[in-house]
Amino acid sequence: ENLIKIFDAALEISNAKGFQTMSMRDLSAKSGLSMGAIYSYFSSKDELLHLLQMQGRQIANKILIDQISLVKGPTQKLRIAIQTHVYLSEIMQQWFYFSYIEARNLAKDERKRAIESELYTEKIFIDILTEGAKLGVFKISNIILTASLIKAMLQDWYLKRWKYQKRKISVDDYAGLIIGIIESYLSGKVKGA
Repeated sequence: ENLIKIFDAALEISNAKGFQTMSMRDLSAKSGLSMGAIYSYFSSKDELLHLLQMQGRQIANKILIDQISLVKGPTQKLRIAIQTHVYLSEIMQQWFYFSYIEARNLAKDERKRAIESELYTEKIFIDILTEGAKLGVFKISNIILTASLIKAMLQDWYLKRWKYQKRKISVDDYAGLIIGIIESYLSGKVKGA
């Protein structure tokens, strides 16, 4: 319970003013825990950052893989992968935003893990697109670029969420639109496929 309070407070403070400017006193005040309690979990901000990143990645990747494994066929896998990613980034919005924005401030090892995580997610899409192309379900010439573009569209939801909220676009609308655009492209009816 205390770890959840600490993680939630760290994400909230970081997304408001940046992780680097957050002090442990800020974290103590926001979480409602004493400095001693916080230091009993973490010896430094770097350790907190590592645990925040690691836990977020593990949760997101496990849920994404678990959901994809529930369906058969590349079309269903692609739909579920897109939906799950968008819904995860809605539920875990503070972490997704934090992870993306703070990547430039990470230590070399942690930045490497963030890049590997990004590529891991793209690889999930690459594998689904490759399966669909091999089965003749998807008409596609550049699988890697397509997977990269899917990932970029997914990131737009949590990076520019304010814009979609202002326009009253729901998470279901956004996920549905991405699925529709990608399926149209993969049908071969859109130039460039």
